[in-house]
Amino acid sequence: MLKKALSTTLVFSLAAAALSACGGSNPQDQAPAPSSTPNAPAAENKPAEKVKIVFSQGADQTEGTKKLVAAFQAKFPNIEVEVRDFPNDSSQMHDQLVTILGGKSAEIDVINLDVVWPAEFAQAGFLLPLDRLIQEDKVDLTKYLKGGIDAGYFNGQQWALPRYNNAGLLYYRKDIVKEVPKTWDDLLKQAEALKGQGGTKYGFVTQGKQYEGLTVGFTELVSAYGGKIIDDKGNVTVNSPEALKGLKKLIEIQKSQSVPANLNTFTEKETLNAFLEGSAVFARHWPALYAQANDPKLSKVAGNVGIAALPAGDARSAAALGGWLAAINKYSKHPKEAWEFLKFAVSPEGQKIIAVNSTQTPTYLSLFDDAEVQKASPLFASRDFVNGLSSAIPRTITPQYAKISGLIQVEVSKAIAGEQTPEQALSNLESQIKQAIGSK
Repeated sequence: MLKKALSTTLVFSLAAAALSACGGSNPQDQAPAPSSTPNAPAAENKPAEKVKIVFSQGADQTEGTKKLVAAFQAKFPNIEVEVRDFPNDSSQMHDQLVTILGGKSAEIDVINLDVVWPAEFAQAGFLLPLDRLIQEDKVDLTKYLKGGIDAGYFNGQQWALPRYNNAGLLYYRKDIVKEVPKTWDDLLKQAEALKGQGGTKYGFVTQGKQYEGLTVGFTELVSAYGGKIIDDKGNVTVNSPEALKGLKKLIEIQKSQSVPANLNTFTEKETLNAFLEGSAVFARHWPALYAQANDPKLSKVAGNVGIAALPAGDARSAAALGGWLAAINKYSKHPKEAWEFLKFAVSPEGQKIIAVNSTQTPTYLSLFDDAEVQKASPLFASRDFVNGLSSAIPRTITPQYAKISGLIQVEVSKAIAGEQTPEQALSNLESQIKQAIGSK
């Protein structure tokens, strides 16, 4: 079974995350009372009042969300769920939500959040803490992907729970690669040795442009070598020996003879195209590439595509977490009903509906052993995919994530271009990030 492939360490670390996440919250942070009128006289056989809640997310082009809502309403006929579609452009969705919630509006009850938003939204006072609700309903956080749980945890409280996540993966040509590289050093050696075989032009392609993808790559390498940008206590730790090793390895990769000369223009699109055209031996990309790479109508390498966890540094294999979490609007007039829907959406039943009908990667670990889930996508049945997903780490958890990501992009790009040393880049980042978060 696939879940047996998950390490004991993962299970124990998940348990630790759950215990810390379930700490008590302040009395003023407790969930508001249910929407039913308190102290109302009981009436025999009186039908329960029907309540409508609004769930916001990017537009779903599949049948997944419709089936999720239908299954929920079959269990809770007195809770009507209206789905409000937002733009699938993450930045536009973010800005619209900030406008709505910043006005203390109750027009939305349950919110889909990008993995990098919970800390920002929590600090802004937009979200309802979930700790007491999790405790009361005995939601076992150890059964979920650790990275997804961690992404919703900030400042000692759990603000969001994972609905579906993804993570960076290593793609490779099975007709060329005989042994999957386990470390970044091994990858570079193979990429240089195998470049040119099987009609390839490059040994390795990844995202090198100055945008969010570069921040992701930096985060993965820093973590792989044991470093952190900001530690669990909120201290800025980017200027460390471990982070320096990670940055130096990133620069080595970007300057390698195995990568395209114009790697600094590569986003996910260019990386995908190079791999589908058969131009690359290895590629770092997200799970969405898998189906396209194995489609003979789109790909010249269909049938020869392998996947694995990203290579390890001195400390571990680390893949940046992507995906979405669910949270409750602090200003909701129906917090009890909102919690029931959120809880169902992240439950095994809710996540299975989305996995089967929308092929979104579940975060409830045992679902990877479910035959129907495995049938929905070859990835879900792949031990290599589950192992890769299990190495996922949240991007830096901070309310100032967008600003910090921009700082990283600039300083790392300068280091790659040789305009400053890696040491200078990290020193600059240390002072700039401290200023951004108001740390001394």
